[in-house]
Amino acid sequence: MKKENKPKKIKTPWPTKDVMEQVYKMKLWGSNQSNFYSGAGSHHPEVVNPYLDVLVSFLTSFKTPLTVCDLGCGDFNIGKELVKHTKKYVAIDIVTDLIEHNKEKFKEENLEFHCLDIALDNLPSGNCAILRQVLQHLSNTEVQSIVSKLTNFKYVILTEHLPEGDFTPNIDIISGQGIRLKKQSGLNLLAPPFNLKVKEEKQLSSIFLNDCKEVIVTTLYTIA
Repeated sequence: MKKENKPKKIKTPWPTKDVMEQVYKMKLWGSNQSNFYSGAGSHHPEVVNPYLDVLVSFLTSFKTPLTVCDLGCGDFNIGKELVKHTKKYVAIDIVTDLIEHNKEKFKEENLEFHCLDIALDNLPSGNCAILRQVLQHLSNTEVQSIVSKLTNFKYVILTEHLPEGDFTPNIDIISGQGIRLKKQSGLNLLAPPFNLKVKEEKQLSSIFLNDCKEVIVTTLYTIA
């Protein structure tokens, strides 16, 4: 009797989707009485308000509003404040249920939500990409894949949680809840192995945490 060939499930190169879905399911970043909560970094006023100030200032400086791609939009507590300052706002996250939740909760004419793996999938087109405390959770291999796509945008606004002072950049990690801070490291996209080529680099904000031992830095890159 001929043996049937059962279809094999094709695995993605990285288990990031499963890991991030588990983060929300197990409420590893907290709950705040919500099924989907992206952590204090997306809700604490001391972190959120200065960030929104510089982002709104940047977005409203253009005579013609920009099309923005939010790469890793999370629970959209921050993104919802930016939509009205854009021509079009495309919010992306890897967690399917989170995106479905956001679609039901946030409805604007110029707002779209998409469930994509930004390391694997093609990205929508736009003028500006926002990556807010997203890459810090990803392995160097995934970061490199994403960096190769950022050249399709004119502007990239990157926010990263870093050690204050000198540190060894870009120490590799396994993608997940944690970040490079535990290894006294943080991301620098202009340094090896990423070597992002930019026309201009401008720091928009620095928010110091834990007695100034850590800092959340937001940087605007104009792509070459």
